[in-house]
Formats: sequence, C-alpha cells, structure tokens
Amino acid sequence: MPDPDRSPASPSHRPWARGLLWLGLLLVVGVAAWWFLLRPPQTPPPMPNQWRGPVAVRVEPARTEDFTVQVRAVGTVAPYNTVVVRSRVDGQLARVLVREGQRVARGQLLAEIDPEPLRVALAQAQGQQQQNLAQLRNAESELARYEQLFTRDAIARQQLDRQAALVQQLRGTLKADQAQVDNAKLQLSYTRIEAPIAGRVGLRRVDAGNLIGANDANGLFTLTQTQPVAVLFSVPEPQVADVRAAHAEKTPPVVEAWDRDNRQRMATGRLDTLDNQIDAATATLRLKARFENADDALFPNQFVNVRLALRELPGAVTIPTDAVQHGSRGSYVYVIADNKARVRDLVLGPASGGRTVVLKGLAAGEPVVLEGLDRLEDGRAVNVVQATELPANSPLAPDAAAPR
Repeated sequence: MPDPDRSPASPSHRPWARGLLWLGLLLVVGVAAWWFLLRPPQTPPPMPNQWRGPVAVRVEPARTEDFTVQVRAVGTVAPYNTVVVRSRVDGQLARVLVREGQRVARGQLLAEIDPEPLRVALAQAQGQQQQNLAQLRNAESELARYEQLFTRDAIARQQLDRQAALVQQLRGTLKADQAQVDNAKLQLSYTRIEAPIAGRVGLRRVDAGNLIGANDANGLFTLTQTQPVAVLFSVPEPQVADVRAAHAEKTPPVVEAWDRDNRQRMATGRLDTLDNQIDAATATLRLKARFENADDALFPNQFVNVRLALRELPGAVTIPTDAVQHGSRGSYVYVIADNKARVRDLVLGPASGGRTVVLKGLAAGEPVVLEGLDRLEDGRAVNVVQATELPANSPLAPDAAAPR
C-alpha cells in the first residue's frame, strides 16, 4: 500500500531540481577554470625607454690659453760628482774630523793618518841629501884646483876630466836626493786627507785607530756633490728632433722635477746636455738636467717625474684630452648645440698636462662633452649637468672621473 506520509509532490522526488543543481556546479567550475587558466594576462602600461631619453652629460668649454709643449719622462737624481775618499799612504787612521752626513767645503780637512813614520823617512832622505851635498862641494873645490894646475901643465888632461866627471856624477846624485826628499814630503802631506770636492759625507766605513792601506777599495767614506745635482732621463726617438731644437736655443729649456704622484713640483732647473747617440736597444736618447738644489729637495738616486718644456704656443685653443674621441673618421669631439650632441671633426696639435691643442675645427668657448660619452650619438638629446649638482658616487662627478 502507498505510504500516506509521502506526497507525490515532494521536492526530493523531482528529477529536474537535481539537474539544476549539477548544472550550477558545472557553471561555477567553468568560470573558475576560465579565470585562473584561460584568462589572458593583463598588459602593464608601457614604461618610458630611459635609453632613448636625454643623456646626462658634463661639459667644459674650450678655452684660449698660452700652452707649453712639454716632454714627460721618469728620471733619476744623480750627484754631480761622487768621490770615494781613500788614503794614499799606509798607516794608522789617527783622527776623523767630520761627522756622517755633514756638508763639507772643498779643501776641508777630513781625516789624518799617523805622520810619524813618514817624518822619519823624510829626515832620512834629507840626511842622505846633506851627505851627498858635502861630497859635491868637495869635488867642485878639487875640480877648481885641477883646472889651475892644468893651466900650468902640472897635471894631465885625463885627471882633470876624471874630476869633472865626478862632479857631474855627484850633481846627479844630489838631484836624485832632492827627488827623494820631495817624495817624502809628498807622502807626508798625504797623511792629511782633504775634501777634493764640496759635498755631503756618507756613512763612515773605517773608524779611527784602524790600520788602513793605500788606495783601499772600500775607502773611508763617500763624498757626494748635491749642490748642484743632476737628473738623468730619456726621451723617445720621435721627440729627439724637438729636444735638439730646444737645446740649440740661447736659453736652455726649463726642466721641472715633480714627485712620484705628480702633485708637487720639487725643483726647477735647466737642460744641461744630451747624449751623443740614441740607444738602439730602447730607441731613446739620454738627457741630463742641472738643478741648483739649494734646499736639498732632490736626493741622489731618487726617482722623479720630469717635465721638459720645449716651446710656447701663445693663445692656443685647448680642450681636455679626455674629451677627444678617435674613430675611423679621425679625431672628433661632441659639442652641445640646442641641447643636442653634435659630432665635430678636429685637427689636433700637441698634448700635455691633460689638455690638447686644437688647431682646426673648434672655437674658443664652445662646450665639449667631457663625461657621459658612452651613450652619445650625433643628434642625441642631452641634459647638461653641472659638477656641483652631481652626487659623490655619480660616474659624472669630477672625483669619480679623475682616475679615468
């Protein structure tokens, strides 16, 4: 019998309601799948291309100045004269009268050797000379008597000639004795060691009281002349013609000695002389400059940076050397006109001290690009940045650009 409690109209017995439920579930799954899997990605708005925008550059105007053409080289300070002080006689070193590092004048007494043995030798030579002198005087008086007797035909001619020969022999002996005396005096004078040049005394190698030999290889000490002092340096062969032309002028070219870092000028001198040939191994010519060195700024064997001034170019147009570019078209720079970079071909002259002379292609006052050259091209828009506006870590800052 049918259940009286279940009505034919109950929802659980309606098939279409169950179909609607499944249809809704499928719809939700489809929408979710489309949203997460099939929906096309949203394209972000296009960003501006910073590589095609204006380039930040730093410029420096070309300027007119008196330009000095220089040759730069590395030199070595050398004493103008160096003397190894040695004893010329054997003996005991009695006294050393100068201190290490002391500056001495020419002819000043430096040291003394014990003179007593040489005084004895001098006295012996003088005694032998006195003895031979007495014999000569006796022979001369005998010769005078023989001459008187010969005029009276009292003696033979042979006896007179023999006495004359004896006199000549004794005179020769007396001259040899005088040479011995002079040599003994000379040896005695060598016991006083005097400065052959003016200079500075080096470290002492022998102390007083030691026995020393004549012309010992080591010597007592070294004496170096540093006022004036010389600087030796070399220039490459292509610059030899300019150096010779400058040296031939009435006034010798100016030479400056700078420290290792090229920050401080140590001394100023003049070009003294040139070597007589070019070194074939290095293709360089050695030069020698003279510095008065009154303040002892230059020290022997010191390395210095040398700047040799060859000639002056008054009123030359110059630009920083770092601004010059080189390519297949030759040398060129970027100049700024109407906030755009323009390529300008140049004819360049000599360069020195970080600046280059422009012979043709640029006028004084035109701004040339010094920093920011990597991204420039002809016609590119630029932003000119002043050095004071740059941060310290910027590649365009002057301190950051200096090493390059």
